[in-house]
Amino acid sequence: MNTNDYTIRLERPEDYREVENLVRESFWNVYRPGCSEHYVIHVLRDDPAFVKELDFVMEQNGKLIGQNMFMRTRIDADDGQAIPVLTMGPIGITPELKRMGYGKKLLDYSLEKAAAMGFGAVLFEGNIGFYGHSGFTYARNFGIRYHDLPEGADDSFFLCRELRPGYLDGITGVYQTPQGYYVDDADVEEFDKAFPYKEKLKLPGQIF
Repeated sequence: MNTNDYTIRLERPEDYREVENLVRESFWNVYRPGCSEHYVIHVLRDDPAFVKELDFVMEQNGKLIGQNMFMRTRIDADDGQAIPVLTMGPIGITPELKRMGYGKKLLDYSLEKAAAMGFGAVLFEGNIGFYGHSGFTYARNFGIRYHDLPEGADDSFFLCRELRPGYLDGITGVYQTPQGYYVDDADVEEFDKAFPYKEKLKLPGQIF
């Protein structure tokens, strides 16, 4: 995909460290002091559930400015079926270009490619204010529950989009986050030592 000022292409091994630094810059002090997302993506690339055909970077003037990736996972349906679905992220845009439309362009392109590969639905944790513009709605509208979430708890962070209309018709059940997303804080700290020092700050709006 080419436009006037950016290209979206598959990530290559030589991009790995630049992408990890981009993700670190994008998520630093956003959800917690510091971040773990750069280590998460480092780990997920070697996970069997990783979809290398949906591992995208966005490039502008020879510099990487965004990335998105997908993992295979499942819904444990109430009738005993295991329903294959995708989850997504981390997805990030370099801080100086956030809120300029690049994130949506990358997201929409990624979802189009996932649909073309035949995947049925994407479920993940995100902000409906942003992702709603790309066709996501609350997963509860499909009868899908978030694992380990107590009944009645706020599930407004848990989003879903069908890539094949009707894919989740008649399905209710529990979504399972791939285990690769759960990383140890000590491993994150050790990995982060290879990057330039950044100050961890406790800021309003962080959730961890």
